[in-house]
Amino acid sequence: MDRLKIVKDDPWLEPVEGELGYRHRLYTEAMNAICSTSGSILDYADGYLYFGFQRDDKAHGWWFREWLPGADEVFIFGDFNGWNRRSLPLAKGNDGVWSIFLYDGDWGRGLLHGSLYKILVHGANGWHERIPAYARRVVQDDATKDFTAQFWHPSPFDWETDTFDIGNLPSLYIYEAHVGMAVEDERVGSYAEFTADVLPRIRRNGYNAVQLMGIAEHPYYGSFGYHVSNFFAPSSRFGTPEELKALVKRAHELGLAVIMDLVHAHYVKNINEGLNELDGTDHLYSPAGEAGCQPYWDSKLFDYGKPQVCHFLLSNVKYWLDEYHFDGFRFDGVTSMIYRHHGYTSFDCREKYFDDGVNREALTYLALANTLIHDYRNSAVTIAEEVSGMPGMCIPVSDGGVGFDYRLGMAVPDFWIRMLKDIPDEEWNIWDIWNVLTDRLPAVKTVAYVESHDQAMVGDQTVAFRLMGKEMYNSMGRDSENIVIERGIALHKMIRLVTISLGGQAYLNFMGNEFGHPEWIDFPRKDNGWSYKYARRQWSLADDVSLRYSLLGAFDKDMLAFVERNGIMRCGYAYNQLMDEGAKTMVFSHGDILFVFNWHPSLSIPDYMVPVPDPGRYRIVLSTDDVRYGGQGRNDMSIVHFSSSITNREGNVRHYIKVYNSCRTATVYKKMPEPRR
Repeated sequence: MDRLKIVKDDPWLEPVEGELGYRHRLYTEAMNAICSTSGSILDYADGYLYFGFQRDDKAHGWWFREWLPGADEVFIFGDFNGWNRRSLPLAKGNDGVWSIFLYDGDWGRGLLHGSLYKILVHGANGWHERIPAYARRVVQDDATKDFTAQFWHPSPFDWETDTFDIGNLPSLYIYEAHVGMAVEDERVGSYAEFTADVLPRIRRNGYNAVQLMGIAEHPYYGSFGYHVSNFFAPSSRFGTPEELKALVKRAHELGLAVIMDLVHAHYVKNINEGLNELDGTDHLYSPAGEAGCQPYWDSKLFDYGKPQVCHFLLSNVKYWLDEYHFDGFRFDGVTSMIYRHHGYTSFDCREKYFDDGVNREALTYLALANTLIHDYRNSAVTIAEEVSGMPGMCIPVSDGGVGFDYRLGMAVPDFWIRMLKDIPDEEWNIWDIWNVLTDRLPAVKTVAYVESHDQAMVGDQTVAFRLMGKEMYNSMGRDSENIVIERGIALHKMIRLVTISLGGQAYLNFMGNEFGHPEWIDFPRKDNGWSYKYARRQWSLADDVSLRYSLLGAFDKDMLAFVERNGIMRCGYAYNQLMDEGAKTMVFSHGDILFVFNWHPSLSIPDYMVPVPDPGRYRIVLSTDDVRYGGQGRNDMSIVHFSSSITNREGNVRHYIKVYNSCRTATVYKKMPEPRR
């Protein structure tokens, strides 16, 4: 067999060529099996068009199907049959699929849009009222708090004018958001409110993609959407499926891509709401016994090696693309998926990526999922939340990889939190900053970010609050003088600018963090008295021009516009021009754009010699010290800096400009066009 391209391109992988070849064969065999039975992976992933309720106009009724191979008896019941639990038994097929036909002239007549229903399953674990796996809407009773499936059959949604293509976006600037906590009031927000109030804000602020968390239904709001119970049902606590579709359509009209935070790493343990023991066994969607448990997350694992589970998950992927027009997925918990130890080990040698701790079935599933996504919509984007650095994660499947388009640069926010928590900024090592932000393989496209929702979850804080703490409560007014606030605002801007300039090919920010949202995120739970105080966004802070939050927001907006206008995220690696540890100054360039970062808390240097990539005239085009962004305005933006040359002993010529290198400031210069003669 020909050597895989992934090995040809990376000699470090030659010792494990056999294992990589075996993994690729597992994918090829799975793909061949799919194509032999279904013709293509696109046709194979149509489970959502077969299971659950499906209309049969020729027979004048509704089929209902559910895969429950371990069940002894199955019934369907609801308001359409007076909640009679045993009047409508399902018949079991040879493939473990139970089915029933509800004729319009009989029970189907009462099956109306909005009807509530459940299935009654008798299995080894007894009799249980359950929600079907393919239920497309699940609602919670306000009084009892119980969840129930809802028959959902509205008029078809009008997608006719939706022609948006994420492939037309040159670079991705992703706004990670949670619909429920996107309101300022202490309550749960809705799809409609997000559409009307937040989408325009995202567009105005310069982002071109929104990444939605917590979309698939989950019984516990405080799980942030990561303990999914119903994989085909958008969370009803935010509104109806049509309102979610309207959100996506409106986002597209505004030029915003919509990426779904997809949770296929695990599912909720709940018997009443989720997949756990749905047919009475503990190994329907999970491996049997303890192997089916995620001990660190108190949840259940998927059995990716079981064809029916793979079919369920691939159908779920296609469903969100087809029914809701999502433009791609951020796959949550990939590290947990691809290792049987779930990543709770040190990855200190090559063998850790290729030993018995690796879950090959999960890698095969992820390669199939990426194939399906890109076959369905070639320009769709997939992002892996993967912290171990598994080789091949962002290499095309055809080359022997897993096929993701991007990986999250998870080491970057961890680095910034560690620096802010443990090291005074006067002791920061500028080489550490450079190395962490540039430590990535050229072929691996990376989403750079300073903080996502993870960095502010309860027990931690937003970067702004870690920088400024309680001083934010009383000293964020523009007329207030506070050295803690001055330091925090300066570093907040510098950290973001250096990350987006060095860290990858796409950028991500969690909503509100662009303007320095204070405190932390804490969803309502028993320990906080079921409070929503920290599960909301205080947009009024950013909108109040008398507060400095608005200045941080203005910088973030201008930073994104500058980066996009000059193609910084498409320039590849920056060129390191100078590292001056004594002055805590790092200088690098992207083409004719020169970045000067002075991290020193107090040392400002006049006539500082800065190497430039080419001779010519340079002018400041962006400065974190600009008064428009809450800075001190120590640099004159109108000054033209003329380069001069110095020849060293070896006869090499370098070109320099003299600048005022002000402390705790990032200044960006651009070479000016030559004047016409």
